[in-house]
Amino acid sequence: MADYKAPLRDMHFLLNEVFNVPALWARMPALAEVADADTVAAVLGEAGKLSAGGIAPLSRAADEEGCHWRDGAVRTPAGFIDAYRHYAEGGWVGVGGAPEYGGMGMPKVVSAQVEEMVNSASLAFGLYPMLTAGACLAIHAHANEALKATYLPKLYAGTWAGSMCLTEPHAGTDLGIIRTRATPAGAGRYRVSGTKIFITGGEHDLTENIIHLVLAKLPDAPAGAKGISLFLVPKFRVNPDGSLGARNGVSCGSIEHKMGIQASATCVMNFDDAEGYLVGDEHKGLAAMFTMMNYERLGVGIQGLASGERSYQNAIAYARERLQSRAPGGPVAKDKPADPIIVHPDVRRMLLTMKAFNEGGRAFSTYVAMQLDTAKFSDDAASRQHAEELVALLTPVAKAFLTDLGLETTVHGQQVFGGHGYIREWGQEQLVRDVRITQIYEGTNGIQALDLVGRKVVGSGGAYYQRFADEIWHFIDNAGPALAEFTQPLASALDNLDALTAWVLDAAKRDPREIGSASVEYLHVFGYTAYAYLWARMAQAAQHGTGDSAFYTSKLGTARFYFARLLPRIHSLSASVKAGSEPLYMLDEAEF
Repeated sequence: MADYKAPLRDMHFLLNEVFNVPALWARMPALAEVADADTVAAVLGEAGKLSAGGIAPLSRAADEEGCHWRDGAVRTPAGFIDAYRHYAEGGWVGVGGAPEYGGMGMPKVVSAQVEEMVNSASLAFGLYPMLTAGACLAIHAHANEALKATYLPKLYAGTWAGSMCLTEPHAGTDLGIIRTRATPAGAGRYRVSGTKIFITGGEHDLTENIIHLVLAKLPDAPAGAKGISLFLVPKFRVNPDGSLGARNGVSCGSIEHKMGIQASATCVMNFDDAEGYLVGDEHKGLAAMFTMMNYERLGVGIQGLASGERSYQNAIAYARERLQSRAPGGPVAKDKPADPIIVHPDVRRMLLTMKAFNEGGRAFSTYVAMQLDTAKFSDDAASRQHAEELVALLTPVAKAFLTDLGLETTVHGQQVFGGHGYIREWGQEQLVRDVRITQIYEGTNGIQALDLVGRKVVGSGGAYYQRFADEIWHFIDNAGPALAEFTQPLASALDNLDALTAWVLDAAKRDPREIGSASVEYLHVFGYTAYAYLWARMAQAAQHGTGDSAFYTSKLGTARFYFARLLPRIHSLSASVKAGSEPLYMLDEAEF
């Protein structure tokens, strides 16, 4: 496996040349105090060094060793404790955390780049701080001041870790039927009992305490999702002076034996009259948890991107060195018995597909992160509302499209290696196994597609979609003739998406099955079109770039490849959407 190198040049290109985020930060007092171009460059540089030098070298051996469970305790692979300590000491767990509780206060657009680097280095390692950061968001947004003051500083410092405990053996995605119960115990305390499964980081040896955010129902809870409350349940109780007290009624019953992410502990967690504290209002727990889940969904999308980036770096290094056959036009490496495989058209197709998806995905995740920052920090109410609507629309796309393409990209990387891609010591098959979970957790990609079409497009009567489409049309109208080779196919793609959206809105009125029937393919058409918009913006910035001509030439060439070879996928996907729901219901159940 090639050594991982953080793609800092591309990150700075997006932040400074494509999106000009320093200007955005300057308009937001809360960010202007902590974020400027020089500070962010230093932050990303240090994160890149830590990811490449301190985390990435552990990934292969950690996958082989995995986590170990014995008598309720979980031991992480060799090297993880020290690596996590260094990571925490650098303040990286709290990189986006609230400064008043010890966080670094960086905008999401910065923490998104840090997340990518850490997850490229080791997706399994990156899950531990990711869950903690998400727990902090929910606590900061919904908990009372006493809970914030007690728990956030330790969580941001990485001394304690966080987890979220949602699903149960019988429930899956249908959280409305959970059985975990919370009983009032006086003095603001509750007794929580139940079993949760698939809990990432539910038990481990990286921190001295683990803070679980647990969905449960109170005795008088209404039926269904409206009866869910959220509780903070620590592994060890916390004394009034902040020190650790007795072990709480929380235990790990086992860890899952998984396809991938072997170094991440995926736990069955048992709560037996565990002491907990209400976060937010009674029966409003699902809404509070979504504060965490929506950030995590972008984070999961970034995991797909991160895996694809690592796969590409491995594949391009291998393709430049591996000798096999001669180039179609005649020998290139005439002094060698064969040419490097990068000369072959199919290898170039796979490498360029990976490169285009990775760089397009990085632009998309950065764009969504910008909207999150605007929604959170802008002083202008209209700007906040506009950003909130874009976040609502784009979050399911970020989670599902980035991870679907993450799997495709890692498989391409594996294929470049040929037979060696199937052998464990080369590392490519690990990336395929690891990234596969990203399409499943935090709401499967099918659920994300239903959310996009059902709630965000149809549910808003097309209004949320129109916000995004209007922005793209404005860009096209003002881009000028120099960008025509990109804006003309972008306009055609957006015409197609406009028409497809209108078709879905109309079809949903006639038959409720049409939403689910159209959703996955619609999401992909949306994703490819959104990438086309961002590739056009990157091409525009590259046309105006000065110095570093090789970088800009590469960017323009990759943009041309995207428009010529990848964007046309929208046509077959659109045809599938318009085929409607009838083909899905031609067979009776017994005929399957």
